[in-house]
Amino acid sequence: MEILQKISDGLIALKQKKPLVHHITNYVTVNDCANITLAIGASPVMADDIEEVEEMVSFASSLVLNIGTLNSRSIESMLVVGKKAKEKGIPIVFDPVGVGATNLRTVTAKQIIEDVRPDVIRGNMSEMKILAGIATEIKGVDSVADEMDGEKVALYLSQKLSCVIAITGKQDVIAQGNKVCLIHNGHPILSEVTGTGCMATSLIASYCGANDDLFVGAAAGVMTMGLAGELARQSLKAGEGIGTFRARLFDAVWNMTPEILEKGGTITNG
Repeated sequence: MEILQKISDGLIALKQKKPLVHHITNYVTVNDCANITLAIGASPVMADDIEEVEEMVSFASSLVLNIGTLNSRSIESMLVVGKKAKEKGIPIVFDPVGVGATNLRTVTAKQIIEDVRPDVIRGNMSEMKILAGIATEIKGVDSVADEMDGEKVALYLSQKLSCVIAITGKQDVIAQGNKVCLIHNGHPILSEVTGTGCMATSLIASYCGANDDLFVGAAAGVMTMGLAGELARQSLKAGEGIGTFRARLFDAVWNMTPEILEKGGTITNG
């Protein structure tokens, strides 16, 4: 399929360009996000002080904004750095972690979307339905929403917000305008390790920092995480669990090649 070839080519471009990915992210997962960015071949920087974020993002190839552990200082920095990135044409990937769980998260997510206008938004089904104005439940930062109609939700949000939408779950959905694809890679064990969603966002930003086609970049980041999860799970022996899986997940991303993506990636048009 043509998009699978583009995803493969996207990894080649990433390895060649080694994009700098600026993160303001979740302090629970910040180290994992930095390491997964390194594992795929990009370079992470985790600057979040308002005194340096504009200067730092000016050198970056892409920007991650993640509201997983919000505070007033980080919110201000996100808005400032997001506007600077938009001004300079740097792709912005937004992860609305737990939107809908509290009023602060919901208000902040809406403010970032309105003021910064992210280029890609990645989230689970509960988060995306809340952004779309659909009544749903969320358990802390975890999704409990029915994943039916994922394509409709993704297409609606993409057209409403004029950006790429990536919904991750049992079946991943990537949408841009009237275009949609479904990614069928992944394993349930990914949900048992903290931060795999945040890491997927970092992978998306890594690809988008090296490729102009942000639809392909989003699909590539999501597919890389899903396929790496499959490979890491397959490698587990009797008696090994999520600790070993977590380490193998990083290894699988580090060892990812265009050939592995083309052979193991499973993607269909919506």
